[in-house]
Amino acid sequence: MRIVTLEEHISFPEMSGQIPEDALGGFGKSERMQQLMPKLADITGERLKSMDANGISMQVLSVDSSGANLLSAEKGPAFAVQYNDLIGKRIAGFESRFAAFAHLPMTAPFAAADELERTVTEYGFCGAMIRGLTQDKFLDQPEFHPILERAERLNVPIYLHPGLPPKGIANIYYSGLPNHSGTAEALACYGWGWHSETALHILRLLYSGIFDQYPKLKLIIGHMGEMLPMMMARSERAFKLGNGGANQRTLTDTFQDQVHITTSGFFTQPPLRIALDTFGIDNIMFSVDYPFSTNEMGIEFLNSIDLSESQIAKIAYVNADKLLNLKR
Repeated sequence: MRIVTLEEHISFPEMSGQIPEDALGGFGKSERMQQLMPKLADITGERLKSMDANGISMQVLSVDSSGANLLSAEKGPAFAVQYNDLIGKRIAGFESRFAAFAHLPMTAPFAAADELERTVTEYGFCGAMIRGLTQDKFLDQPEFHPILERAERLNVPIYLHPGLPPKGIANIYYSGLPNHSGTAEALACYGWGWHSETALHILRLLYSGIFDQYPKLKLIIGHMGEMLPMMMARSERAFKLGNGGANQRTLTDTFQDQVHITTSGFFTQPPLRIALDTFGIDNIMFSVDYPFSTNEMGIEFLNSIDLSESQIAKIAYVNADKLLNLKR
């Protein structure tokens, strides 16, 4: 069976080295992160061998850092162009095995919209990945509307991935912890903070009416829905029509129309069952979160799903092929 994974990360040293140390806020320097850097820099070596060994047909690649998000409006666009050009060149000739999400200079929204269009038309990129907040601002702010409008017009999705916590939040929530390597990073990022912040981000977009303003816009979130499936019934009551929000449709209707989720990094059955009950089989796509999770973990999970063959196919590749217009 064809298998597509679409939250699979890369980081090129020549690009990450251009980000000032103080912009990273001390995150991304854990021992584990340093050990993974060679895997993040590789595309057609060990990564491709692992895909072949585990029967993975295609990875959709995305930059594993806020990158241009941490640069000024003057410097961000050139950085993003250089990064996207490198990605395009390094997957050339492997178009049946690799696709990519564009890296955008979010501090310059009009340039970001143009860069999204350039990468879609020039390289065939299948959307963009945006990592968290930009200068402490969520995507519901009017300055980011050009990006949302362009994605809707191009009919490509935006993958909203967690990013580094804002400095003020990090100082309050994640400081003063035991001085063990990676403790604050785990709590702030992949252990909890990332997921709650992304859920909040999606709920803000709903409450502010963004999904109704851009009714054909498609968003993707990872990590089995970033806590939203578990909270769906409670949030539905809180955000019901007439409660003061700008949303014109219910939370459930909006999410099932416009929000898709991936399994990235989640390999147990209970979260999948909740996701199926809330987002539905047509809105769930398989992902591994390579190299932070292994392909072996992902395939073992996929093989253990107790659904019909046609339903598993939807998760494994059918939904992704349709949403991202992937070439086979």
